[in-house]
Amino acid sequence: MGDVERLHGVVANDSLLLTPEEAATVLRVGRTTVYALMKAGDLRPVHIGRSTRLSRAELERFVGRLDAPPPSVPRRSPARRGFSTDQGGLFELGPTSPDVA
Repeated sequence: MGDVERLHGVVANDSLLLTPEEAATVLRVGRTTVYALMKAGDLRPVHIGRSTRLSRAELERFVGRLDAPPPSVPRRSPARRGFSTDQGGLFELGPTSPDVA
């Protein structure tokens, strides 16, 4: 049985946990993309010993987040600085002492 046939069998069997390679096949992306998504925190893997697996529920959650519209963020008005034309004290020099050389 070839790798492609095995992966199609995994997809059809509805396994609970998938290898990153199998998850890539389900998502129709490359293996490297799956690893990048895990590193970015977009996909949360399950570690069993030294093995890394992705649950089918996690893949469905990820795809569901892609379909969902982005949360509406209320627009903040640009911060307005209070400008003052009062220049009093801007050029005032303190008392000068004749002792300072």
